[in-house]
Amino acid sequence: MTEPDRSRVPVEFATRLERRERIAAQVRRWCEQCRIDGHHDPLSDDAAIAIATGYLDEPARSVLAARRGLARRIPDVGGFGELRRLTDERERFAARAAAQRPGVSRLMLEHRAGEIDKRIRSARQSIVHSPAHYAQGVRAVRRERRDGIHLELEQREALFRALQRTPAPMPVAAVDRARDTVLGIASDRVGRWSERTPVADAGRRAAEVLARQAPSEADRFVDRYDTLLFLAGTLFDRIDSSPAWHSEYLTVQRSQLNLTDELIQIATDAIALRGLRAELDDAISTAPAARAGLESRIAALDPVWEQLLDRVAALARIGELLRYADGRMAMVDVAQRAASLDERIDDLIGRSGARELSTDNTNFVGDQFGGAAESIGVLQSALLGDIAELTAKD
Repeated sequence: MTEPDRSRVPVEFATRLERRERIAAQVRRWCEQCRIDGHHDPLSDDAAIAIATGYLDEPARSVLAARRGLARRIPDVGGFGELRRLTDERERFAARAAAQRPGVSRLMLEHRAGEIDKRIRSARQSIVHSPAHYAQGVRAVRRERRDGIHLELEQREALFRALQRTPAPMPVAAVDRARDTVLGIASDRVGRWSERTPVADAGRRAAEVLARQAPSEADRFVDRYDTLLFLAGTLFDRIDSSPAWHSEYLTVQRSQLNLTDELIQIATDAIALRGLRAELDDAISTAPAARAGLESRIAALDPVWEQLLDRVAALARIGELLRYADGRMAMVDVAQRAASLDERIDDLIGRSGARELSTDNTNFVGDQFGGAAESIGVLQSALLGDIAELTAKD
């Protein structure tokens, strides 16, 4: 079997080392800055539940895995990212109300917090007590327990609390939006007004400073862990929605990587790391004399963070390859449809006596299909390498 023509693959996919370094640097930058370039859709319910599973104990994870295998769904509450937003908003209003003196302002803030709390309680009722999703009678509960698919009440409560922490971008306050707009306009005007004047260089430098102060379009997150988890969930959704990923061409690769299990493992480790770091930071603040020993324990956790970055970067490489593969797949589909017309084309052109035109057309279709197939062959090889690296960390 001949080696696929790698010149057909874009240069950014040509060397595995270059792809690895570029994507790893981007993932690290996003996580350390707690921001991801652009604005992104909320996580799918499947991604949010997989991440929430990382907060649960092993028995609950096993039950959720069994339910997932039987396509038993968790109640839909209109998006778990929205549940996170409501939870954060309620806490902000409650904190502001507590800081106010008794009066109209405090009553208004408490009323607003109470209205949001009603919506959260409604979501909790659905997730914890939905009769359409959980067994209700004694016999039904026993049967589900025997089959390993019954979520106990306390497990459903824990799941709801975990879903309240679904990674989601922080809302951009109106004052921040206004500030960003003003800075952007100021930067543009300073640059234009100083053109062709003796202070052009100074004006250009001032415009650059203003531009740096106005952040680029990006989603922001509360910490690096939320950033990493949201990025992992977004990559899960991108890969899972890829036509190429679910095609016959990538059957082998698909069998080697269980996306849901991978996301659960990333979430479990990231959540545990965040908890340990918080405990160590609290211990340092309460026992300054033990700082040296505690800081050494914090340093010992650094490799765990590095491994998490590597795993998410591997998912990002797979997602990037699949985005290109989807385009290649579309070309293959077009070529296949065109090839299916060959017989009728040959018949029509044969009747007109222009046989050589039919041959040229058939060769053109064959060349297109062959080129797309070769590109997919290269992508298959690259995906195998990325998946092998990812699963080796399990």
